Amino acid sequence: MHFEILVEDQSSKKALGILVPKIIGDDHTFKIIAYKGIGRIPKNMRTGVDASKRFLLDNLPRLLNGYGKTWQNFPAAVFVVCDLDDKCLKAFRQELFAILNRCNPRPETHFCIAIEEGEAWFLGDIPAVKSAYLKAKEPVLNAYVNDSICGTWERLADAIYNGGSAALSAKGWQAVGAEKSQWAEKISPHMDVANNSSPSFVYFRKKLLESAGAIA
Repeated sequence: MHFEILVEDQSSKKALGILVPKIIGDDHTFKIIAYKGIGRIPKNMRTGVDASKRFLLDNLPRLLNGYGKTWQNFPAAVFVVCDLDDKCLKAFRQELFAILNRCNPRPETHFCIAIEEGEAWFLGDIPAVKSAYLKAKEPVLNAYVNDSICGTWERLADAIYNGGSAALSAKGWQAVGAEKSQWAEKISPHMDVANNSSPSFVYFRKKLLESAGAIA
């Protein structure tokens, strides 16, 4: 089985580049394609979006339509991995499936949405965070409720970054993005993919294993 995994940023690509092989092993192939942000679903779900606009949702109708036509007789699946942020989960999933349902033929596609942000998957494995950051603030980590809408990356920053999220935010969005990539590189190798308390990560793992034929 081949997996094409579409993500919204480089930190997600780095994390999944480490985590996906832990889940599916060496008997399958995968490619992770990172975009420069989540973007937004085009009006009328048109497929003719300028591909140079490197935002995930802007390009999704075009991408899924292309995968459907290319992979008609090929064992492959698309995984769209993105953050929920402040959107309504039910409404967002409905919008995503509406894009997929317009494809003819439809590629095998799974929408895996981190609640509320990708850092929720790190916080679902507190031992991994503590292994990567020995001075992590345990009270902050222990107060986190899995997949809660709470400012997830800020919560992780408060636990492991010197000065917390306020100090990191003051440096600007580029510094935040760079720090998130470091978290991905440092925490992901320590993660136990079979034991994670984030429901959205568990869903992602389950769908990968189902597509790989590892579970019915």
